[in-house]
Amino acid sequence: MTRGSLLVDHIGELVTNDGRDGDPLGVRRDAALLIEDGEVAWTGPARHAPAADRRIDAGGAAVLPGFVDSHAHLVFAGDRAAEFAARMAGERYTGGGIRTTVGATRAASDDDLRATVGRLRAEMLRQGTTTVEIKSGYGLNVADEARSLRIAAEFTGDTTFLGAHVVPAEYADRPDDYVGLVCGPMLAAAAPYARWIDVFCERGAFDADHARAILACGQAAGLGVRLHANQLGSGPGVRLGVELGAASVDHCTHLTDADVDALAGSETVATLLPGAEFSTRSPYPDARRLLDAGVTVALATDCNPGSSYTSSMPFCVALAVREMRMTPAEAVWAATAGGAAALRRTDVGRLTPGARADLIILDAPSHLHLAYRPGVPLIRQVLHNGVPR
Repeated sequence: MTRGSLLVDHIGELVTNDGRDGDPLGVRRDAALLIEDGEVAWTGPARHAPAADRRIDAGGAAVLPGFVDSHAHLVFAGDRAAEFAARMAGERYTGGGIRTTVGATRAASDDDLRATVGRLRAEMLRQGTTTVEIKSGYGLNVADEARSLRIAAEFTGDTTFLGAHVVPAEYADRPDDYVGLVCGPMLAAAAPYARWIDVFCERGAFDADHARAILACGQAAGLGVRLHANQLGSGPGVRLGVELGAASVDHCTHLTDADVDALAGSETVATLLPGAEFSTRSPYPDARRLLDAGVTVALATDCNPGSSYTSSMPFCVALAVREMRMTPAEAVWAATAGGAAALRRTDVGRLTPGARADLIILDAPSHLHLAYRPGVPLIRQVLHNGVPR
């Protein structure tokens, strides 16, 4: 890795996310940015740029923090394209296809799983994602959940134990026994490789009592709390997450006024996953309602083989603007600083002194183009830890 100083100058629009002057994006025009030892050391007007060992000329383009994808399921095997085709033909999404991926994942080798994670992580990086959270959840037994997290930990420090994704087929008539397995031997095997614990609190998956028990055990083991909640219908998941101090509740598609009030009065982030609604032909979350209530909102891909097989944060930004009534600025903030908040990270999602030098240079003059030109590959260059990728 090349160290020393690197100046990125001739930046037409720099998104810092410093929140000054009433602008959450902290946009600076005609700017420059200095990187030293993998961190942002200085930002300011290009005319005041300090000397550096190396230089990148942004050519008047926009520079943004790298995207922070705080919800992804990358450790899996198999393909569910036929399930997608059936949904596009009118079949309703229920989450039942998860068990199909479980069978394929259990049968896959470590090398096969590692290759899939590596391929998807590389896709994400090319599209500007410099930080990603990776969940388990397609093993659903002690050995396969532990190995899923061990492999995920080779690619990110933000790993999440999702043994409570669904009840596997062999425990279909014994859900209480499966909860006991998750809270006991499975958690013990998974915790050394995990930072977070998550539960799919939804009809057909885990009810509030089971979710509470599993999350409490995870907290006791030192893991932070995340929660899949209110995707398929109204339910107790959002308020349970707030009660337990979850860093994030994810999906948030079907919310009551009480759910919104609970989120607004908490530090829990609502992470919205528009790729899932796109891929399942389901109603989109009402981001405008959440934002107007003062809720912190993040965007993430939910990359998984069944309900959202996209690795593109720019695509999710465009969907959020078009389908969820977010402004382009709100969507960009949610995909960067919002994702960092959902992971309780202060070192990413911003371009201010002391932050990790994760940034993207667009092939465009403004962040507006991410929604204005959907589907166009606008990521010209990515720097991760200050290193061009």
